Amino acid sequence: MAMCGIVGYVGEREALPIVLGSLQRIEYRGYDSCGILVQDSANGQVYMHKGLESIDELMEILPLCDYHGNIGIGHTRWATHGTPSVRNAHPHLDCNGEIAVVHNGIIENFQSLKEGLLRNCRFRSDTDTEVIPHLIENTLMRIRDSGESGEELLKDAIRESLSYLKGSYAIIVAIKGFDGLIAARRESPLIIGVGDRENFIASDVPAVLEQTNRVIYLEEGDIAVVKKDGIYIENGAVEVKRVVRLIPWTIEDAEKGGYEHFMLKEIHEEPKAIIDTLRGYLTETGIELGFDARHDIMMVACGTSYYAALCGKYIIEHIARIPVQVELASEFNYSDTVLGDDKTVIAMTQSGETADTLMALKKAKRFGCHTVAITNVVGSSVTRIADDTVYIRAGPEIGVAATKSFIAQLVTIYLLGLYLADIPRHDLEGWIEELKRLPQLAQMVIDDSNAVIQDIARYLAGFENVFFVGRGVNLPVALEGALKLKEISYIHAEGYAAGELKHGPFALLTNATPVVAILSNDNVYEKLLGNIKEIKARDAPVVAVAVEGDDEIEKYVDAVIRVPATRALLSPIPNSVALHLLAYWAAKARGCEIDKPRNLAKSVTVE
Repeated sequence: MAMCGIVGYVGEREALPIVLGSLQRIEYRGYDSCGILVQDSANGQVYMHKGLESIDELMEILPLCDYHGNIGIGHTRWATHGTPSVRNAHPHLDCNGEIAVVHNGIIENFQSLKEGLLRNCRFRSDTDTEVIPHLIENTLMRIRDSGESGEELLKDAIRESLSYLKGSYAIIVAIKGFDGLIAARRESPLIIGVGDRENFIASDVPAVLEQTNRVIYLEEGDIAVVKKDGIYIENGAVEVKRVVRLIPWTIEDAEKGGYEHFMLKEIHEEPKAIIDTLRGYLTETGIELGFDARHDIMMVACGTSYYAALCGKYIIEHIARIPVQVELASEFNYSDTVLGDDKTVIAMTQSGETADTLMALKKAKRFGCHTVAITNVVGSSVTRIADDTVYIRAGPEIGVAATKSFIAQLVTIYLLGLYLADIPRHDLEGWIEELKRLPQLAQMVIDDSNAVIQDIARYLAGFENVFFVGRGVNLPVALEGALKLKEISYIHAEGYAAGELKHGPFALLTNATPVVAILSNDNVYEKLLGNIKEIKARDAPVVAVAVEGDDEIEKYVDAVIRVPATRALLSPIPNSVALHLLAYWAAKARGCEIDKPRNLAKSVTVE
């Protein structure tokens, strides 16, 4: 298994529509197959369907199948072990068909379990997940004569079965004849939605928002027994109490609200994300983030968050004069880097569940570093590992391609740089006033430049290769722009430092390889203008992202996307808004599945 969605329901209502609706809410996680199981606790009847259909198709098919019951589990699979097929779709069953499991994560030792402890079991799939129901079945058979019965017996069997597993998992177990569900997690997120005489289980909060805004975040090693009228949680065979948190988002926040795609809605929400993030940390006297950083800073992240961290290096070193090291979490985890306890390690992750970033943070804690999480999700795993947490307050982000969360991360980094800086009061006030203008600048890009961006996007949609170039603080913006274009339009796009093109990539420049150049009125403007002239000399079309009033740029490029002027260090905000729109409209012109790009998932919960 891998980066998928799992849901569960137990209560007094029909489970099928609730399970299907919950799966629909987390389709953005990405999937290639799906399945559901419904159990009628009154007569013990169990119904199951697995297939390659979309959730929308299931919602048309299954209500006609007379699947009645008030306990249900569901799953959307993104294949790692075994091809997308009916036999590999979840739920997976034990030999007798009485124990059903849906799973998010990867069982690393599944092959050795199949060849050893479970060698006498009949496997029906190629997945790693199927070892789990067989382990539970074998353990139940062995301990059934222990004198325990009912719920205690099931808990013991699941606890022991999980002890054999190496890897990561979030699982929901449904057992024929049992009037509840059992959930457990290790290194994969899992939440319980708390209702009235009904409860919900899911891998992500949006799955339950239509039903409840009360949520329990299960912690590492938790096992939970979830029934319609009660929730029992244990860790290490000892009962524990977990806080019920109120989610500030509404179901409307997690819906399209009249937009054709979540991504477009979320780009249009970028001004609001800036406002909400600023509002959380600006005080009457300045900025308050609630922690003290040590002198040296390391930032660890993946994907879009990594590009935000790269911007952070420029921003913090310029404003606060503090050295910043930036590492890809997936590489840092297996490097020989030695850290000292004089370092602050900042982990950036929108979901708070990115497996590589969580591992990096744990590694930093082993070295005694002060750790800080910058995340969007209250109660997520990263917040429980880090010493301190700063929330970006972007609201729910459903589209797989991160947009408003990237903007909110940048805003948080500006706040962090100013928070750590030792600058005169009037300079700080000047910066804060500029920060307060950012929502307006972002809105101006959306309102004033959208038509131009659409025209240029339709032009770029006709190419198969695009370069993005920038210098200084806008180099990471170029990397971000390339990532957005490639992941949703499937155009091969690469981001480069503009000065590096002549060290190899020039060989690829032709009239069929357009280049998008990101400029601002900074100390590298003239250098970048020179790089653009070099690019044009190789016949490559050039699109510039440049500030209003920059008349010089029009002499050297084929098209210009105008953004409002601001301090050069703040230019990544309007520039990024423009590039997000450019990627969206290019993907739209190519007819791509924008919110659910192929092979990708929103929350990357495996290494």
